[in-house]
Amino acid sequence: MSTATSAAATRGLVEITGVRKSYGAVEVLKGVSLTVPPGGVAVIVGPSGSGKSTLLRTINHLEKVDGGYITIDGALVGYRVRGRTLHELPAKEILRQRTEIGMVFQNFNLFPHLTALENVIEAPVVAQGKSKAEARRRGLELLDRVGLKDRAGAYPRQLSGGQQQRVAIARALALDPKILLFDEPTSALDPELVNEVLDVIRELATSGTTLIIVTHEMGFARDVADTVVFMDDGRIVEAGTPAEIFSNPREERTRSFFSKIIEPAFNI
Repeated sequence: MSTATSAAATRGLVEITGVRKSYGAVEVLKGVSLTVPPGGVAVIVGPSGSGKSTLLRTINHLEKVDGGYITIDGALVGYRVRGRTLHELPAKEILRQRTEIGMVFQNFNLFPHLTALENVIEAPVVAQGKSKAEARRRGLELLDRVGLKDRAGAYPRQLSGGQQQRVAIARALALDPKILLFDEPTSALDPELVNEVLDVIRELATSGTTLIIVTHEMGFARDVADTVVFMDDGRIVEAGTPAEIFSNPREERTRSFFSKIIEPAFNI
């Protein structure tokens, strides 16, 4: 469970209201509503194809919604209201909003021609207009935070998968985002590299930054989450504390899911 300074956090309120998303005739999000308070840690779990990653991508408008809306600190994401209709923001304004929403992907998405440090400082310089000296100083601080200051000059191909993902986390932090989104951050890693990434996220969970994490790592979810959200078939089946969801779920679908993936030795 997070011991975050969430009570003191003043930014990063995420409100998802009735969000729908379809690909052709297939509706993958069916009216999803969820609130994550400032500094909260929400972990989204569920079977493959349940809409978890799609929901995450709507929060920073990488996926446009077909219905409903999302706000961060009361401001609409990706849209503005004109009359009684939502109109998509210009691309430049959407990019500005995304600087407040850090995202860490499954497959790192580092620039292969840039060093670890250059990957971290690229966005602050280009998107926020920070000086290279200021961005470099902050970049080295962040690489130190994720345990990679000594690898600042290495290129992605010279780093392990776990190291690349830790650089990706430092890159997301470099913009000082209001919220951080993690889309199955360990799914592309070899098993022996998983914990080094989860340990960094555990530290972030105590920092007061709002985190929304999609993961299949149930022990990790139990440890860090304030709220565990179980999704299936494009809907939130139920949400609650880790103890409620893992030990005493209300819904039969939730009980069935966890009975298949959680061994008795999990001891919850």
